[in-house]
Amino acid sequence: MNHPQAELYAFDPTEAIWRKASASGAEHDCVEVADLPGGVRAVRDSKNPTRKPLCFSASEWAAFQRSIIAGEL
Repeated sequence: MNHPQAELYAFDPTEAIWRKASASGAEHDCVEVADLPGGVRAVRDSKNPTRKPLCFSASEWAAFQRSIIAGEL
């Protein structure tokens, strides 16, 4: 049986286009986000871009955004 999260990590993020917040500091200590196929979002530490990123489904990412906007996080 496949683990539900396994699909999220099936994509190779090495060719992804990573972006970070325009308000990131001069030290470049921020997170970067990339859009992957199927609505998956990958998140990584800009100081360690070779480390495997965390991946989130479209619904997980939407829930995260709603929580930020609502001030819950």
